[in-house]
Amino acid sequence: MQRVPVGSSVLASVGHARGVLEVEFRSGAVYRYVGVPEHVYVHLLNADSQGIYFNDHIRDTYDWERVA
Repeated sequence: MQRVPVGSSVLASVGHARGVLEVEFRSGAVYRYVGVPEHVYVHLLNADSQGIYFNDHIRDTYDWERVA
C-alpha cells in the first residue's frame, strides 16, 4: 500500500485503501487497521496532532495486525 509521510512525532506515514489503514510508526513498525472509513483517514491527515487523533479514534477502535 502506498503511504504518505506525515508531520507527527509518533507516526511516520499513513495510507488508506478499501477500508484498510496502514500506519508506519517512527520506530519502523507497520500496522494495518481494518474497517476504517475513509473519513477517519481524512481526519487523521488533517488533525492538529495526528498522534493524539490516532490514539483517540483508531488505536483501540479497529482490529489490527502488525505487518512489519
